[in-house]
Amino acid sequence: MRAITYDRYGNDDELRMVDRPDPKVGPSEVRIRVTRASVNPVDWKVMSGGLDPLMDSHFPVVPGWDVAGVVDEVGPDVPEFAPGDRVAAYARKQVVSAGTFAEYVTVRVDDVAAVPDGVTDDVAAALPLAGLTALRVLETLAVTKGDTLLVHAASGGVGHLASQLAVAAGATVIGTASPANHDKLAAVGATPVAHGDGLADRLAEVAPDGVDAVADLVGGVLDVSLEVLREGGRLASVADPAVEEHGGRWVWVRPDGERLARLLAEVAEGRLRVDIDRAFPLEQVPEAFALSREGGARGKLVITVSDEGAVLA
Repeated sequence: MRAITYDRYGNDDELRMVDRPDPKVGPSEVRIRVTRASVNPVDWKVMSGGLDPLMDSHFPVVPGWDVAGVVDEVGPDVPEFAPGDRVAAYARKQVVSAGTFAEYVTVRVDDVAAVPDGVTDDVAAALPLAGLTALRVLETLAVTKGDTLLVHAASGGVGHLASQLAVAAGATVIGTASPANHDKLAAVGATPVAHGDGLADRLAEVAPDGVDAVADLVGGVLDVSLEVLREGGRLASVADPAVEEHGGRWVWVRPDGERLARLLAEVAEGRLRVDIDRAFPLEQVPEAFALSREGGARGKLVITVSDEGAVLA
């Protein structure tokens, strides 16, 4: 199979297109013929060695944790899926090695979700990590009807989904973003506020009594978050473990096929929108990584592996 790999930690210059053996299908696994994958910042952070203290890497590494495609083969104890089924997954494994930027990937059956009719492969691949992270953050914060929630980086891949889910739950959402993305936030019912210097003052204007909860999806905003958080408020971050020193929660998300199926259903029923900036062919993963690192994308970056069996827009 064709796959993007790197042989050591480093930058985008380490990425190569190679031929690799098709992965074997073990018990409790599904092999997916990949139609689409998507880029998350964690992909290039892992490649740089940023998670080496936490996760082992077995080189050569195939990066990528998001996938959509068609079931190619199932393990001997997997009645849940059959060859030909359209599926998606957050395919993170315990060891960094066999990722989704390849023509085939194996995934634990519990991490796999069926893709409903009407959801394109681009959207199905763009949703897993961002969507599950958004859901996990809101669950950690116990966001409910009547809450005022501040979302830092609310127009990003995770933030835009978290904002929509929180608004649907009945919360008042205030989202920080660059002015260019304010219309995007207003369109989903969030109140946009420009990030940067003077943020605390701007937040005080829209939430003079403070906020009930803060979802930090970017890091570097702890002081502002504590300043606007009401006494007894809840704080969670996916980027800054220092929140735990102030009673907050540092959030990691686990692969979860059941929760992913719920999110895909929300998309299929028109209640959740996944924004996609653009798609890159598999051989252009280095270019996609560079754009993700620059922070210039206005939506998820999709990797096109194959159109065979894919549902297109």
